Amino acid sequence: MTVTTQDHDDLAYNVFAKACPSRATLEHVTGRWGGLTLGALYEGPLRFNELRRRVDGVSEKMLSQTLHALERDGLVHREAQPTNPPRVDYELTPLGRQVAERLLALIHCVEGSMDDVLASRARYDETRGAL
Repeated sequence: MTVTTQDHDDLAYNVFAKACPSRATLEHVTGRWGGLTLGALYEGPLRFNELRRRVDGVSEKMLSQTLHALERDGLVHREAQPTNPPRVDYELTPLGRQVAERLLALIHCVEGSMDDVLASRARYDETRGAL
C-alpha cells in the first residue's frame, strides 16, 4: 500500500502546512536526539544519566531540552520521586510507545541497509570526489 499526502486530506492537521502544530512535533520526534531518546526509552524507564549514557554523544543540555519537548508533546512521562537525592525517571507514554515503535522500524531498516549505503557512498565519492 502506498501512502500519499492526499490520503491525509481528511485529517485535521497537515504537517506539510507551514503553520500546522504537527510540524513541531515531527521535528521533535525525527530530530537526532528525539529519535534516539524515544528509541532508548522503548526498552523501559531510565533515569537521566542512564539515558544520557544510552544515547551516546548527547550533551546534558541537549538531552534536557529534548526530554522537555517530548514531555510537552505527550510522548514522554517524567516522574520525580521525593528522595534525597531526588530521583527522576523517564518513560514513554502510550503515544510515545506507538511513535517509538515506528521509529525503531526505520532505525532497523537503516541499520540493516548500511552495507548498501556504504557501498553507495564509496561509489559516489569515487565518481564525484570525496567530500
